[in-house]
Amino acid sequence: MTADAASTPPSPTDEVVELCRDLLRIDTTNTGDNATSAGERRAAEYVAERLHEVGLTPVVHESAPGRANLVVRIPGTDPGRDALLVHGHLDVVPADADEWSVHPFSGEIRDGYLWGRGAIDMKDFDAMVLAVVRGWQRTGVRPARDIVLCYTADEEAGSEYGAHYLVEQHRDLFDGCTEAIGEVGGFSYSINSEQRLYLIETAEKGIDWLRLHAKGRPGHGSMVHDDNAVTALAEAVARVGRHRFPVVVTPTVRAFLDAVSDLLGIELDPDDPEAAIAKLGPIANIIGATIRNTANPTRLAAGYKDNVIPGRATATIDCRSLPGQSELLEQQLRELVGPDIEIEYVHRQPAVETTFDGALVEAMSAALLAEDPGARPVPYMLSGGTDAKAFSRLGIRCFGFAPLRLPADLNFSALFHGIDERVPVDGLQFGVRVLDRFLRDC
Repeated sequence: MTADAASTPPSPTDEVVELCRDLLRIDTTNTGDNATSAGERRAAEYVAERLHEVGLTPVVHESAPGRANLVVRIPGTDPGRDALLVHGHLDVVPADADEWSVHPFSGEIRDGYLWGRGAIDMKDFDAMVLAVVRGWQRTGVRPARDIVLCYTADEEAGSEYGAHYLVEQHRDLFDGCTEAIGEVGGFSYSINSEQRLYLIETAEKGIDWLRLHAKGRPGHGSMVHDDNAVTALAEAVARVGRHRFPVVVTPTVRAFLDAVSDLLGIELDPDDPEAAIAKLGPIANIIGATIRNTANPTRLAAGYKDNVIPGRATATIDCRSLPGQSELLEQQLRELVGPDIEIEYVHRQPAVETTFDGALVEAMSAALLAEDPGARPVPYMLSGGTDAKAFSRLGIRCFGFAPLRLPADLNFSALFHGIDERVPVDGLQFGVRVLDRFLRDC
């Protein structure tokens, strides 16, 4: 190899794999507890170093010891245009190595995939954006508008130390930003060998995390007892867990279902969208959760001794509300649990929704079609939540657009917070090419 060849920097499509591997090898587990969460500062410093190497000057903002966020603005060629926010989180949910085929923080490449906790949620996007920007800086490319890059902490536990902290304490960093892209969208769903839907997130459900509290009369476990807090709570939790809330088809979901029914030749009954959704295969889990409010019991706590009936019992319920339905969901829950159960909200963020139109959407569609002529971009609603909830507080129009072309047989939705999380290497490289096209001119 010649000296010139040895000094030639890798292309963004080659470099993205190593950048993503490096990020996956940094354990950024977010337990929801500052004392046990790890690695976010180290990951933010890694990104900062990679940006410093190519002449940018990012700033790391620490919201609490070890909880770090990074922001840098890349000037565009037209200072009169509004800026675009590009955001990704660096934290990941916990992973049990004993359950995985590979170590979750190994960044192993196997069978054409890059494996690790965060591979699709969302260090893949973090690496894709980093690769694109490094490529630009090396070759003198400037985007048409200012781009604000933001890498956040704490998204997996509600964003208090990440996006919400930045919005509340450093809102000047986002001056001029009117639109944003982040997770979870731009991924493909194969219709057939020639056609693929690319789901672009234009809406996401609200977060309504709450606790149910039941009170009763403490007593001895050996006696007949008709005022048992555990019994009252268990009955209320069962009613909530088994309940199916009414179907409500929002504009975003309607647009998605119309596109799918047209492409697949599925007859869509507006009064029974579940029949059409059931035919969507693996993504039915995501779409099926966006036609109604949901409430899932996740934790139970009561008692301190086997033979003592406690006077109080508590359950945690993960509720997700459709746009504009948070108050209605609270009403529905009150009717379900009854008047003797106390409802305590511990975390509440409203749903986010925008329309599938405008120049930014056209730029996303054009970039996808340039790399995949069989692409059909469609809007969809995410059943979970993202940092868009924080940034939308600034009036920013938020989209999920982290492009990936996926194998037709990959159950993508099951990988989020799941075992053996992985991203196809060629999917990563596809995403780099799409983002490069999109971000240059959007």
